[in-house]
Amino acid sequence: MVDNRDNDLLDLDEEDYDTVLAADIDFDGMIEFAEPLMIKGRVSGRIEATSDLMVDTDAVVRADIRADRVVIKGTVMGNVNASRVVHVFSSGKLTGDVTAPEVVLDTGCFFSGVCTMNR
Repeated sequence: MVDNRDNDLLDLDEEDYDTVLAADIDFDGMIEFAEPLMIKGRVSGRIEATSDLMVDTDAVVRADIRADRVVIKGTVMGNVNASRVVHVFSSGKLTGDVTAPEVVLDTGCFFSGVCTMNR
C-alpha cells in the first residue's frame, strides 16, 4: 500500500523545491540538506539528507545517497538508502544497491544492483 504522503512527492514541480541545482551545475563533494532538493545537473561525491531528493531527467549523479524519499528520473550511480521510499521512473537509471521500506521500479527503468526492502 502506498502512503499518500509519498504521492505528493511525485506531484511536485521545480518551484516546489527549496533548492534546485541547475542543469549547468557540475558539483563534486558532499551535499547535506534538510529541505527538498532537485538535481538537474551533475553531482559526484556523497549526498546526506533528512528530506526529499529528486534526480531530474537529464541529471547525472555519481554518489552514495541517504535521504528520506528519493525520486530518480535521471541517472544515479551509487548506493541509495531511503528512510521511506525510492521511486525509479521509466526514464531513470540506477546502478547500485537500494535499501528502503518501499521501492518502486517503473516499467522501462534500468536497475542493476541489490534491492533490500526493510521495515
